[in-house]
Amino acid sequence: MQSISICASGMVTGVGLTAPSSCAAIRCGIDNFQETRFMDNSGDRIIGSSVPLDPSWRGGAKLVSLFAPAIRECMNALKNEDFERIPLLLCIAEKDRPGRAEELDDHLLDEVQDELKTRFHERSAVISQGRVGGVKAVKMAMDLFYQSQLPYCIVAGADSFLVAGTLTAFEKKDRLLTGNNSDGFIPGEAGAAVILCPGNQKFDEHMDIKGIGFGKEDAFIDSGEPFRAEGLVQAIREASKNSGMTIDDLDYRITDASGEQYGFKEAALAMTRTLRKRKEEFDIRLPSDCVAEVGAAIVPIALGVANAAAKNGYAPGKGVLCHFGNDDGQRAVMFLRFCNSGGA
Repeated sequence: MQSISICASGMVTGVGLTAPSSCAAIRCGIDNFQETRFMDNSGDRIIGSSVPLDPSWRGGAKLVSLFAPAIRECMNALKNEDFERIPLLLCIAEKDRPGRAEELDDHLLDEVQDELKTRFHERSAVISQGRVGGVKAVKMAMDLFYQSQLPYCIVAGADSFLVAGTLTAFEKKDRLLTGNNSDGFIPGEAGAAVILCPGNQKFDEHMDIKGIGFGKEDAFIDSGEPFRAEGLVQAIREASKNSGMTIDDLDYRITDASGEQYGFKEAALAMTRTLRKRKEEFDIRLPSDCVAEVGAAIVPIALGVANAAAKNGYAPGKGVLCHFGNDDGQRAVMFLRFCNSGGA
């Protein structure tokens, strides 16, 4: 598998309205968790992380308002490019997510382009596969580069868990963090985007996506099945094969774990089954500690965070393991490596 590079990113999160401000807040461990207008079954306000939008949109309009500034930030980085030569891949929640706005797939791409007053490449698409969808979009971008010789691709994700139907459904499953449940996540919302380019377009410094892998976990959350992290292990091994690297070559992790014990147990089990060399440290970075659970937006956020940490010199190493999972058992992994002008 040939690598692709991360050129720039854009973000709109509960802790920042640009990529630099969001990444700085995430680096410092700052959050914006506060009471929302929603209440749990006990009558207490649900804690969440919202993006200060003006006006306060709902449904599909809210997603457009989350997508647009993040994508615009990426467009500004490209300056005078012809965007009709650049595919835009929009990642959103799974079609069966409770509370999800209806018919998003039919109109969202046109609405985002109208908001940005720009038309993108005809191969632009909407990917309704939740957190894992971001990695599938990166794989689609990789295929587009080497099939069509395109200069860039924008992968964007936007999602909101601050929806009454969504919150009610997850609270019924004891998945939401409330006064009666400590093993749950804090709901959030965000929009994020990254510009990708073929790996042969080298800059003085660049973060490369070296390998991608996918897996399927039968013992997904709430399944009741014996759990050995088979899906994540499968995805790690596939990414290793595709990249020519092993997990031992990586220095730290960025993942979508958002407070529930399941995600941390899965990460720990996968490491015990794939690491072959003892590591003094293998730090795990959790953007959700600052931006909360943001679903389909997490992959471009993770890529932007990894890129910023490497370029600004505060990453614990050059190699990054990113892994993500959907509630239905889909798993996805990316191996990243930062290279300087010497190619190291």
